Amino acid sequence: MNWDRGVCYERQPDVVWVRHLTAAKEESILRPNIVFAFADDWGRYASAYRRFENDRSINQLIETPNFDRIASEGAIFKNAHVPAPTCTPCRSSLLSGRYFWQTGMGAILQGARWDENIPSYPLLLEDSGYHIGYTYKVWSPGLAVNAPYGGARTAYESAGTLFNNFSINSTEMISAQGIDGAKQVMLDETGRNFESFLNARPDDTPFCYWWGPTNTHRAWERGSGKALWGLDPDDLKGRLPAFLPDVPEVREDVNDYLGECLAFDAGLGVLLDRLEADGELENTMIVVSGDHGIPGFPRAKCNLYDIGTQVALAVRWPGHVQAGRVIDDFVNLMDIAPTFLDAAGVAMPGEIPGRSLVPVLESSESGQIDPKRTFVVTGRERHVARAREGQLPYPQRAIRTRDFLYIHNFEPDRWPMGDPQGLDDLTATAPSSEELIGTYETAFSDLDKGPTKAWMIHHRADPEVEPLFWLGFGKRPLEELYDLRLDPDYMTNVADDTEYADVRDGLREQLMAELRANDDPRVVESPPRFERAPFAGPVPDEWYVENWAGIASLG
Repeated sequence: MNWDRGVCYERQPDVVWVRHLTAAKEESILRPNIVFAFADDWGRYASAYRRFENDRSINQLIETPNFDRIASEGAIFKNAHVPAPTCTPCRSSLLSGRYFWQTGMGAILQGARWDENIPSYPLLLEDSGYHIGYTYKVWSPGLAVNAPYGGARTAYESAGTLFNNFSINSTEMISAQGIDGAKQVMLDETGRNFESFLNARPDDTPFCYWWGPTNTHRAWERGSGKALWGLDPDDLKGRLPAFLPDVPEVREDVNDYLGECLAFDAGLGVLLDRLEADGELENTMIVVSGDHGIPGFPRAKCNLYDIGTQVALAVRWPGHVQAGRVIDDFVNLMDIAPTFLDAAGVAMPGEIPGRSLVPVLESSESGQIDPKRTFVVTGRERHVARAREGQLPYPQRAIRTRDFLYIHNFEPDRWPMGDPQGLDDLTATAPSSEELIGTYETAFSDLDKGPTKAWMIHHRADPEVEPLFWLGFGKRPLEELYDLRLDPDYMTNVADDTEYADVRDGLREQLMAELRANDDPRVVESPPRFERAPFAGPVPDEWYVENWAGIASLG
C-alpha cells in the first residue's frame, strides 16, 4: 500500500482500489492508458490557439486538426511554459517533477548524466504494472541515453526513425513516391512503431507511451514548408515578431518550420486513429506538448522570453476532462510527472515542486481554476559547452505572470548566445553562410544554426538590422522587465523605469523566494555548483562518443 494526500492506493495489474479516508468508502477505478506526444522544439504553434490571438498571428496561417481535436474534446492550456528552454534540462524536469536545477547533471545539456537516484514517472508507472515504451527522443543528449524511460530496453523503433528528419527524407523520396506518397512513408513508420509497442503489451495491462519526434528541431529542408505543405512564406509578411527582420530569408525559414509543425500534427493523427480502431481511445489520457520554442531564431530557444518558453498544451481524458475547456492557469511542464502518476494512482516518492494537474483537469470550469497558479519560474544554465570561454553557462532565471516578464541575468558580462568570436565588431568579416548554417562551432553557438542566424550575422551592420542584432545577440543587463500588456514582443526593457520600480522589486523578491524555497544553487551556494566542474569546464570525450547521434542536432 502507498499513502499520499490522505488516500490509500492498493494496486493490482490493471485496477487501482482507492480508499478515500474521509469518505469511508471504496471504489475501483480502471487506470487510464497514457499517450504523451512531445515534439522537440515545438512552441505554441497550433491553429487551436488563433482564437486567443490577433488576426496577424502566425497561427492564423496553419491548420493542425489533430491537436485541435485534442483541445476541442478536452482542454487547452493558454499559459503552459517549460522549466528550461533547452531540451535535456527541460526533459529532466518533466520526467521527475523537479525544477531543472534539482536534477543533478541533468540540469545541463552537453555533459548531462542521469542520476539513477531520481525517480522518474515512467519507471514508477512500470513498477506499478504499466507497459511503458517510447519512440524517438525522450531524454538526450545525455548519459545514459533515455535512462529515465528505461533506455534502449523500452524503445520501439523497429520501423525506423525517418520521421525525425521529415522534410529532408520526404524531399529525397518525392521523385519516386510523389509528395503525398513520400509523406505517407513517414506516417506509416509512425503507425508501425506504435503498433509494435501495442503488440508487446502484456494482456490488457494499462500502457504509457511517449511519442517524441525531433523533426521540428533543426535541420529541415529549405523550401519544404511550401513544397510539402503548400504554405506560402509571403503570407508571413507583417506577422513575424518585432525582433525578427521581416525579409524573405527569415520568412522562408519560419515557413519551413511551420511545415514541420504540420508534420508533427499529421503523425499525432496516426496515433489517434490507431487508438480509436483498437477501442482504446476512451480510456486513454492523451497529452500533447513540446519541450521549448522555435530553434535558430534570436530570443527564442535558449532564451526566457515567451517564444522560447511558452508551448502548446492540450489534454484529452474522457470521463475526467469536459470537452471544450480553456484553462488560464499557469503551468510548468514539470507538473506532467505528478499528473500522470496521480491519474494512475501512483504516489511520487518524496516531496517535489511539481503539482498534479488532475484537480485542474477535473474541474468543470474554464478560465483560472487554481488561484495559486498565477506564475511560472523558468531558467537556464549551460547548453552548448563551448559557447563561452571556459565552457561556462549563461545563468538566467525568470518569473512570468499574466502581465509581466521579469528576467534575472546572473552573469551579465557574459554573452547570452555564446562568444561572438570577433563578430561584435560590425566591420569584421563573418564566416560564410554555408559555414554558419552547417556547424555549431562558429560564433554565438548557443543560438542554433540556420538561415536566419546566418542572414542576421551577415547583415548586422545594416542600419535597420543592427538594433535587432544587438537585441538578439548582444549582452544583457542584470535585470529585464517587460510589460506584456503594452509590449507583447518584449522589445522594451522597463526594469530601470521608475514607474515600474514596485513591479520590478516585487517580482524579483517573488522569484528569489521561489528559488530559495527550492534550493537553487544560484541563490543558496557560493560559488554555485554550476560554475564548477563537472557542470562547467570541458565535456569528457566519452560523452561525445556515446552521444554522437545527438550532437548534430543537440537538443
